[in-house]
Amino acid sequence: MTSRLRRTLGVLALTVGLASGPALMAAAITGGTADGEAHPNVAMIVFYDPDGRFRCSATLVSPTVILTAAHCTKGTLGKTVVTFNSVIAETPPSPLPVAADPTKGYTGHEKVPAGYVFGTASTHPSYSDFTDLANWNDVGVIVLDKAVAKKVARITPARIAAANYLDAFGQPVLNSTLFTSVGYGTEVRTLDSGPQKPTPMSYPILRRYAVEPGQKLTPQILQVNGNINDPRGTGGTCFGDSGGPSFHDAYVVTVTSYGYTSNCRYIGGLQRVDIPVVQNWLKTFGVTFG
Repeated sequence: MTSRLRRTLGVLALTVGLASGPALMAAAITGGTADGEAHPNVAMIVFYDPDGRFRCSATLVSPTVILTAAHCTKGTLGKTVVTFNSVIAETPPSPLPVAADPTKGYTGHEKVPAGYVFGTASTHPSYSDFTDLANWNDVGVIVLDKAVAKKVARITPARIAAANYLDAFGQPVLNSTLFTSVGYGTEVRTLDSGPQKPTPMSYPILRRYAVEPGQKLTPQILQVNGNINDPRGTGGTCFGDSGGPSFHDAYVVTVTSYGYTSNCRYIGGLQRVDIPVVQNWLKTFGVTFG
């Protein structure tokens, strides 16, 4: 699987369909609940790369820094657009800004809707592009051109958990611990008519959250059960949720990284952000923890 295909599976292209494979990079909340203003510091990011325009989810972790996944930042052309609006579009057409020259991406001078800001993407220097399970490091940031506090006063940055926070959740505690994942991904539902197979939909585009029980913990990854039929939770992540946070006790503990099925109804893989290799890098951007 090529690097570009892995990333396409990780983020929902605004104009591209879905693909399947042995381990699909995660992307919208399956099931779950419309977020409204429950998590106002969770954002949607939009960017160009050589293959087109894409979107991911992210979290404000300082007045000028947005936390997301590395596969949502690597290869970005020009600027990234960020919005904290909870509802982007209920139906087509998309209101998202279009770059004058897609081969150069956003310049930062495009006319954007109210509440949108521009930033510059950076990727963790040890991101393995899904080739090294021991050194996944699927973490990126967007450094905003202007502090969010000057634009949207109601938003308070989220707090990232202290180092090694998740190490306390060994089995059997992990299986009874619930994590709240948030993002702007595609909704998975059956069609109004025709085949009744659950299918990721491009609209509506809005922020959602789902509660997921822990399933497995490694030094890099937290796996959670995103099956909507699991009585312990309310759903999971899907295409477009990549880079979005998972919270525990109001702390950000992970960003959404990958999934295993094209209908987003199985295990979700979440990149830990409580580990030293991630936090040491985030410190260079002035991010604090705990």
